[in-house]
Amino acid sequence: MIPAIESLPELLSPGAVGAFGLYLVRTSTMVFAAPIFGTGAAYSMHRIALIVALSFLSYTGSGSPLPEAPTAFEFGVFAGREILIGLALGFVLQLATLAVRVGGEMIGQEMGFSMANQVDPQTGVNMPVVAQLYDGLFLIGFLAVDGHHWLIRALFSSFERAPVGQIGGTAQLSAAIETLFIQMFSAGVVFAAPVLVLMFLVSMMIALIGRAVPQINLMDTGFTLRILGALLAMFAFAPMMAPAMERLYGGVQMGLNTVLDSLQPS
Repeated sequence: MIPAIESLPELLSPGAVGAFGLYLVRTSTMVFAAPIFGTGAAYSMHRIALIVALSFLSYTGSGSPLPEAPTAFEFGVFAGREILIGLALGFVLQLATLAVRVGGEMIGQEMGFSMANQVDPQTGVNMPVVAQLYDGLFLIGFLAVDGHHWLIRALFSSFERAPVGQIGGTAQLSAAIETLFIQMFSAGVVFAAPVLVLMFLVSMMIALIGRAVPQINLMDTGFTLRILGALLAMFAFAPMMAPAMERLYGGVQMGLNTVLDSLQPS
């Protein structure tokens, strides 16, 4: 008990407080950017507790005080670097969820469900019902494979590869994010490809029916057939969702490793 009390002034030194503040900045940015840790833009109590706990564990595990207390300008420059790194880590998961949403929105557009959008509480924008369904399934599966542990481990590793209180070492982040964006977008198209192909065949069938039987009201019949065909396709191709999800989860792991590899020591 006495040694802990004696070390208290060292823990509360200006350099230690500044370093821990930078740990808080990087951690809070990643938690805010990653959709798995909560929804909405507000910092609710559970997110604040998570940020403080992760920052404390990271600092006690690999952190060290700054050589001297930074000025307000220096702290702002250091904090900007921490925000960039935290956003890069959280953006990897955002790209994966974006891929799922792109596939769901494409299916919803073909079904005609774009007229039945719902407001996504996470982003505040309208999303088709199918996109919300796929997004929920993706996040549930991500938790089931302990994907949140990948993010936390990547956060801890980032403090070892890019210690706080330094400038630079993030020049390769933009190229890494650009590469991940292209890969995740193509994964989203592949994710929805089987249903989209069947929907194309349904559209061709509706067009042929309209030419063969002009008396049929295609506005009513076609809308019903498209919804029925899409629902049957989603049910028939449901077993194929598991490999597609595994590919996306593997993309998240690869993306986190890519971001970590792009962090160069200053």
